[in-house]
Amino acid sequence: MPRRSTKDYEVTTSAFREQMKILADSGYHTILPDQLYDYLTKGVELPSKPVMITYDDTDEEQFTIAKAEMDKYGFKAVYFIMNISIGRSRYMTGEQMKQLSDEGHVIACHTYDHHRVDGYKEVNSVDFRGQKRVVNDWDFQLKNTKKVLEEITGKPVEYFAYPFGIWNEAAIPEIKKLGYKLAFQLSEQRDNAEPLYTVRRMIVAPTWTPQGVLKVMKSTFR
Repeated sequence: MPRRSTKDYEVTTSAFREQMKILADSGYHTILPDQLYDYLTKGVELPSKPVMITYDDTDEEQFTIAKAEMDKYGFKAVYFIMNISIGRSRYMTGEQMKQLSDEGHVIACHTYDHHRVDGYKEVNSVDFRGQKRVVNDWDFQLKNTKKVLEEITGKPVEYFAYPFGIWNEAAIPEIKKLGYKLAFQLSEQRDNAEPLYTVRRMIVAPTWTPQGVLKVMKSTFR
């Protein structure tokens, strides 16, 4: 349920309720990134009909609406946090994020301010005092944000979602160095060389019926 400048990706509360209900009625079980990682790296078995529910951008409705609906079915989700929005109007607070984590949901990184990773740089610059300094987008967008989220939750932050789902090969070594175990993109197939850092997701369109959501899920991840 990410907020955008248009309504292209906004799902109504009633539609979201129907989507959660059909997942439960159809026998789906939510999984979290640790389970997916163990499955991909060790072959650890997943529950029958696994599904991962993810949210981006820290919108408050993800706590006030989505969590309440998921609670009805014992579902857990991954919340990819954009740190610049924490505590702002219409966004989640640190206390809400801590509660989500304490209740078994996963808090993960979505950068500081949603800048695409294919434009990140490490730049040597000079400040107004004439002192040289290094401006590193990777530290600012992924390292420092990771530390803040870990301070909020008291747990390691090991998962990352690319802003806009856009990734490139140059980003992956940097993400690995920072200790992330999986990175999530959007509509492309997983990269054969780096499957752990190109995990595929799908966006639920607001026009889809609950049955349509299941149909697209099956065709996307078959």
